[in-house]
Amino acid sequence: MPNYRRNFVDGGCYFFTVNLHDRQTTLLTDHIDLLRDSVRTVKRTYPFHIDAWVVLPEHIHCIWTLPSHTNDFPLRWRLIKLMFSKSLPRTERLTATRRKRAERGIWQRRYWEHTITTELDYARHIDYIHVNPVKHGYVSRVQDWPYSTFHRYVHDGILTADWCGDTSDLSTAQD
Repeated sequence: MPNYRRNFVDGGCYFFTVNLHDRQTTLLTDHIDLLRDSVRTVKRTYPFHIDAWVVLPEHIHCIWTLPSHTNDFPLRWRLIKLMFSKSLPRTERLTATRRKRAERGIWQRRYWEHTITTELDYARHIDYIHVNPVKHGYVSRVQDWPYSTFHRYVHDGILTADWCGDTSDLSTAQD
């Protein structure tokens, strides 16, 4: 097993990819309100700023900035995943390991985390997040995907509604 170490920085800015166990499901978009409620509830108790976010049917990409006094993003993810999972009826088959650990079979156990350290890195990850639904072929224009902070960026005047244009040529790329 690889010796992966997370980078913990008080007040850090992080890019995350969080996947469902079943990559063929549409669970996240089918239950988007439950996911939003889970995030809001955790944010009230353990604050963080959502810099960018996109929810796809089976995975999430986002950038968070934590308060200056904390670096505990694992707690926040554990609670979001737990609250979302508990809100759903049990339909998945559990392995013996998951039953032993009292885990649901919805989420992949691990997630990808990358510490954002430069403005260029930050901008590239925001672009990556917003174009991801196009890249996966869900829509041909970024503005057509409803589960993205792209719409907040347009509302705030940071991006234009036609940002990235019609990018149907990106839909063959893989994550």
